[in-house]
Parts: sequence; C-alpha cells; structure tokens
Amino acid sequence: MDFLKGLNPQQQQAVLATAGPVLVMAGPGSGKTRVLTQRVAYLIGALGVRPYSILSVTFTNKAAREMEGRIYRLLGEKEARGLTLGTFHATCARILRREARHLPFDANFVIYDTDDQLEVLRQALADLNLDEKRYRPQGMHALISYAKNELLLPDNFPVHDYRDEVVARLYRRYQELLLASNALDFDDLLLYTVYLLEQVPEVKERYARLFEHILVDEFQDTNQAQYVLVRHLSSFHRNLFVVGDIDQSIYRWRGADYRNVLRFENDFPDAQVILLEQNYRSTQAILDVAMAVIEPHPYRTTKQLFTERGSGERANVIEVRDDAQQAQWVVENIAQMVKEKQISGGDIAIMYRTNAKSRLLEEAFLQYGMRYRLVGAQRFYGRREVKDLIAYLRVIHNPSDEVSLLRILNTPPRGIGNKTVLALRAYAQQQKMSSGEAVLAIAAEPESAVSEIFPQRAVIAVARFGDLLAGWRDQMSQSTPLQILDRLMSDIDYRAYLDDGSQEGQERWDNVMELRRLAAEFGETGLDAFLERVALVSDQDTLAEGNDAPTLLTLHAAKGLEFPVVFIVGLNEGTLPHARSLEDKEALHEERRLFYVGITRAKDHLYLVYSQFGNAYGYTEPHAPSRFLEDIPKKLVNFRTLTAERSERRGGGLRSKMQEALSPASAPILEKRFSPGDRVRHPIWGEGMVLNSALKDSDEIVDIFFESVGLKRVSALIGKLELLS
Repeated sequence: MDFLKGLNPQQQQAVLATAGPVLVMAGPGSGKTRVLTQRVAYLIGALGVRPYSILSVTFTNKAAREMEGRIYRLLGEKEARGLTLGTFHATCARILRREARHLPFDANFVIYDTDDQLEVLRQALADLNLDEKRYRPQGMHALISYAKNELLLPDNFPVHDYRDEVVARLYRRYQELLLASNALDFDDLLLYTVYLLEQVPEVKERYARLFEHILVDEFQDTNQAQYVLVRHLSSFHRNLFVVGDIDQSIYRWRGADYRNVLRFENDFPDAQVILLEQNYRSTQAILDVAMAVIEPHPYRTTKQLFTERGSGERANVIEVRDDAQQAQWVVENIAQMVKEKQISGGDIAIMYRTNAKSRLLEEAFLQYGMRYRLVGAQRFYGRREVKDLIAYLRVIHNPSDEVSLLRILNTPPRGIGNKTVLALRAYAQQQKMSSGEAVLAIAAEPESAVSEIFPQRAVIAVARFGDLLAGWRDQMSQSTPLQILDRLMSDIDYRAYLDDGSQEGQERWDNVMELRRLAAEFGETGLDAFLERVALVSDQDTLAEGNDAPTLLTLHAAKGLEFPVVFIVGLNEGTLPHARSLEDKEALHEERRLFYVGITRAKDHLYLVYSQFGNAYGYTEPHAPSRFLEDIPKKLVNFRTLTAERSERRGGGLRSKMQEALSPASAPILEKRFSPGDRVRHPIWGEGMVLNSALKDSDEIVDIFFESVGLKRVSALIGKLELLS
C-alpha cells in the first residue's frame, strides 16, 4: 500500500518522520487531518506498530470519527482494531475508570454536564451561606475551571484577597459535593488523570510504556493540564507527534494556551519541526491578505503560504456608513449573486465577532424573504435575555399580556414562586381581571388582597413587583423606548443578573446592548411602534432554513469550516479587536489570530466590511476601522466606499425611514468650526473642552474631553455640538 499517495513533499516528510518528538506547524487548509490519518496508517501498515500502542487525540468527537473512518478505509477495520483514538476527555475517562482504585471515587463515576455543575455550585454557595447574586455560579464556575486547567487543587489555589479566599472555599466545597455524588466534571477528567500519573509512579510507567506513539491534533488549543498529560504519557518512548499552528489559536477564553507550542520546543529541543505551507483551500490573493494580517503577530514561526489554485481575484474592503447599511449591502449583494446564479446560497458565509451582530443581518434577510442558517447561536429574538426584556416591555405596554407576565414575574428571582403565581391567577379570576391588572391592583392596595388563598408573604412579593410595573407605566407616555428600557434594567439590576463575569455572560450583555441600539433608533416614536417592529420581525423567525441558505456565524464558530464566498463584517475598533481586548496584549494578539482564521475560511471571494459611524447609546459617532485592516497593503485589495453612494435599488431596497432619519441632511463641512480649548455642549454628554479637530470626508471630527464621560470623538456634522466659547 502506498501511504504517501497524493501527498506533497512537506506532508510526506511529516508522515515519514522518524522516531522522537515531531512538531508539525500546519497552516490553514494545508491538509493536516490527512497527514495525521496517513501517519497512523503508515505506523501500523508499514512499520508494524501495534494499533493498541498508538494514542491519537483530537478535540472533538466529530474529528475523531472522521479520522477513524479514514484509517479504516486505508487499512481495513480489522487491521486498525485496538487503536486508541478520541478526545482528551474521553481518553482520560477510560484511564480513570481502569485506575479508580488509586483515586477518591469509584469506577462507576458519573460525569456532570454544565447544568449539573451549576446546580452543585449553587448548593455549595448555600452550604457556605454565600450570596448567589454576589458570587454568580457561572462566574465562580469559570474561575474554578481555570484553576483545574492550571492543575491547581483547592489547597494550593492562590489567595491574594478576600474574593480569592471565597473562591478557594467554594472550590473545596464544590469538590466535596462532587465526590459525595461519585461525580466528576469535565475538568476533573484531566485534573485527576494528571494527578494519577504524578502520584502513582507505576501507573505512569505502565501507560508511558503502553503508548509507543502519541499524536495530538490542534495542539495550539491545548491547555496546561492537557500539555502536562501528553508529556507524562510520552515520557518513556518520546514519540510525541503534535500538529498545530500558533496563528490559529483562538480559544484562550476556554483555557487554550498557544504557549504550549513554545513549551514543546523548549522541552523537546531535539524535535523535528516540519512546516505545512501549501494551502488547498484559498486562492493566492486571499492567502496574501491573510499573511499580511498575521505577520505582525509575535511568537510565531513564519510560514509562506502558497497554493496551486491560482492568484484569484483580490479581496474587497468595503466602507459603509453604519451597521444598517452594512447589513443591507451584504444581503443585497448575496441576493444578486444567487439571482444571477453565480453561486449557491449555501456557499456563502457571513462572519462577525459576536453573536449580537447577527440582529441586523437577520432582519435584512427576513425583509428580503431569503432563507439563512444561523450556526452556533439562537436567533437574536429567540435569545433568553432578549425575550426577557421584550416581555417586560410588552407587559409595560399591555399588563394583560399573560404569557409575557408569567415570563418576567420572577426574572430575576424576586420571591414569586409557582405557588404565588397560582395564587395570583386565582385571585385575578376571582376579581374578574387579568393577572397583570391584578398585580397593579395589589400594588395599590396590598392588604385588600390578603386572603386564605393569597397569604401575606406572597402578596408582599407581588406588590413590590407591582410598584415597579406601575412606575414604568407612569413613565411610558413621556419617555422613549430607550429610556423605558434603561430604567427597567436599572430597577431590576438586570446586568448583575445577566453578566456574571463569564464569556457567556458578556455575550448575553452584548445582546442586550444590541437591543438597546434598536430601541435608540425609534427616538420619540413610542413603545408601541418599537414592539410592533419587534413582533413583525420575530414572527418571521420561523422562515425555513435549508442547506442552500447563506450561513451566519461568529468567527470562533467558523474554525474548521470553509466557504467559496466569505463576508467578514463589523471590522471596527471595539468590535474586532473587541473592546475588552484593547488593554490586554495577549487578548489583542488573539483578536488578530481570530481575524486571520476568518480570512482563511474563504476559498474564492473575500469581502471585509467596516462602518464609518456607530450607534451605541442612542447617538451616532465616528467609528474607526479595525487596526488590522491597516496591515493589509493597498495593492492586495479592491477598496470601495458606500458612504457617498445611495445603496437603494429599484424602490428603495431595505433602507427604512428610521435609517434615513439618521442620515445627516446638513451640507458638507468645508472648514473647521472648532479649535483646541473651545468649550462645547453635547446633548447627551453635556459640557466639554475641545482637544483637537480635523476635517475628514466633508465632516469635522472633534476630540472632546467631557466632564461626564471623559474623552470622546464626535462628528460635527451630526453631533449637534453647541459652541460655548
């Protein structure tokens, strides 16, 4: 059998690598799965290595199944039987069950999923008399998970302040509760396996002798525990074959540490280093853009990506006015491509940094009557936090909305449990009114509602909520949707309920901020108009999906995928790179890698889109393009600006009256009006002092220090600045 058939010289070098440590630096689209598969087949079929002495580790069950299927097709299932191939966690679980006699749990342990783990944490918080609102289970879980990935047990958890001391106690109690249930979480599978290998030398020696060859995929995404694990398991034979690429390490928030590639080079100075540079996915024009973006990244091994697919067309950099025009332009172009049968909708992907950015795109597709697929996320209006707030607004607008009321009565928790809800509904029926009307009536006269079926404690809880509802309704006629939304979120402390410090919590808050941006577009039009818009859009969310539909997904979710046509949108400072990364060098480096991963998903056509203006909190301000775009030489791209063009086509396209209202009607600014030292007043931020001013694209961009919010950059064309001195 020819185990090198179809491989390029670099791939052949990797498959035929001699014994000892090997580091394969595999560029995107370079056929690393094929190399791993044929390396295993070569070890068994050509070198006579016994399948059971080979351990091949992947990060997903899907990848493991794919590799297994390829190996079986190459060798036959009988020849490959006994091969240990699977994820880190599955491999560790098998070892722990075999060696449980050395560990503080039985071999029939259960593995708790995320929901189970959070329930155990809530129990631990209760046992320690800790306030769940102050120490949110999701946030505490993230800290404990990080500690386990760093191989830190409760006794050596670093304590620098009181909060650390609380986390250490909580971690200890959490572990006690897990063991009492003979249960492990996902991180325990790694932690206890490393513990086992370090504390029981004969077990380490047995497994290190057993696994003659160890292969690891996506090595740049391993965490500290996974790195130490494979180092122990390879300690006898030293045949550790790892495939990875620092340039594609994008899961730092999950504990992934690209520095493991550097550690490997330090721990195995005799390792062979092989570069896979031939790309089988993209055109050279796209690869050139990708290399320009990733080149400034430190700590990387330089690779010169090349392809035999030809040069292809240059990437396109598109400047739009704002996010609304961005969504409109992208969907219009996709519709045109599909209409002219240049390409199938299923061959197109739209990528963005955070899930919150899908909202305008979803609405644009729906208004066009086009199907789309949303990968890795709930549709915007179906997301829990969005549904919560819309339910609040619906009840404020219409207290008789029973479904919405039941959703929010105890969200966030306010002591209105199921028994109280049943009592409220019984009381409402008795009084011949809706439950919402009953809530308002109880708030007005709580004592009159106390009865045998409605005890005083329950009445008090309902009355407190009723007071809030009455206050919001009093505000409704004099306030904008944005003002109502802001007040209710403040009154219920919704951010503290939602944003627990975890990645998931931040993404949920990002979705709330996107809903705020939508509310801001309605200005003085009223809550009813806002709710009507939301209802009309969300009702269409049942539009059928199909394999021929364009795909909407985050850049993180795009890893491992490829599409003939890729649009990457929202390429602005604060979005990509994300605002959270701007003060953290390591996070900023990862944002660069994330952009690189997105670019290298494109096979034939690439569109990079950024907006000139952003709408954040009800006001519009200049929005700087991503710093990463500046690293792309102009000769590599076609640039087009839509800010001076009318993007409507035959009948106005998707541009709404609200979007038109945001467009400046003023004449272009030809000379500066503001000078450093001038005092000005802004309708939102109040008074401030001008630090700098410059003309740009028929507008005057003014840097102002405001007493209320600090430094802001404001467009004089639309910022409604008043000169005071």
